[in-house]
Amino acid sequence: MFNWAIIAPGRIAQRFAKGLEAVEKANLYAVGSSNLERANEFAEKFNADRTFDSYADLANDPNVDAIYIANPHRFHFETALLCLQAGKPVLCEKPLTVNKKQAQTLIDTAKENNVFLMEALWSRFLPVWVQVKNWLAEGRIGEVKILSSMFGFNIPRDQADRLLNPELAGGVLLDMGVYNCSMSQFVMGSNPVSYTIEGYVGETGVDERVSATLNYGNNRISQFTCNFQADTNNEFVIYGTKGKIVVHQHFWDTTQASLYVEDKLVETFNQPFLASGFEYQIMEVMKCLEAGKIESDIISWSDTLTTMELMDSMLDDLGVKYPFIENS
Repeated sequence: MFNWAIIAPGRIAQRFAKGLEAVEKANLYAVGSSNLERANEFAEKFNADRTFDSYADLANDPNVDAIYIANPHRFHFETALLCLQAGKPVLCEKPLTVNKKQAQTLIDTAKENNVFLMEALWSRFLPVWVQVKNWLAEGRIGEVKILSSMFGFNIPRDQADRLLNPELAGGVLLDMGVYNCSMSQFVMGSNPVSYTIEGYVGETGVDERVSATLNYGNNRISQFTCNFQADTNNEFVIYGTKGKIVVHQHFWDTTQASLYVEDKLVETFNQPFLASGFEYQIMEVMKCLEAGKIESDIISWSDTLTTMELMDSMLDDLGVKYPFIENS
């Protein structure tokens, strides 16, 4: 069996644990939390063997084969660094860190220790997005020209919540917009060469709406809006010279896509998840480790760094500064 450990047993970690149940030879071995009672409750629910209230003790357990990190992204850097320095493969929730500098340090550490590291941008591994890439490779909609996507919810106005709290790296771009940026990069198969941006920074000092146009060169763009202010359609539409592909809501967590050629619906893809949807990225990590790889080709370190650099620049343009980062 392949022994996984989870750090920070919250809501997202529950989806991960459910995904593990659908993966052959995958076992939830350990759960780590600063609150041991919480770790014990999670371990009982998902049949984990061990619990820890010390992340260092978990990372140094010789029976742990890989660690999934699910704490708030303010703490991703220090947690992932600890695990990598202990020689443990890491799958860390998106965004990998809160800026490119931190991400680069983690990647350098992974290289130095010859240990696997991957950002948990789980959408890239979903069957529906694999199908979308197949349609594009087959030229079904011709040359891709325009991407249009939205990710938005009218969230509760709790200023202490991580989404609105600058001390926890709050803001919509890092929490939601990372999907618009990363999936645009995934579809285009390249990095944007420039962008334009407009947004709203709320009273707590974090971005609550970001609207951007990413320029990919050769007359190709991706336009997106992410926001905390209103419920939006949350679809991702790919427009080409012969048709379009609609990845239905919620595009980052979906089982459905529709292919249109010359405005006619010609094919619909609908494949339910095996479990929670997280199982596909788990399979990728285990496949990479079995092959002796320290990074994934599907969400590479270069992809992560490009997205982080883009978001760094956007947040700087909006004037968003995190108080816990010097010169941020």
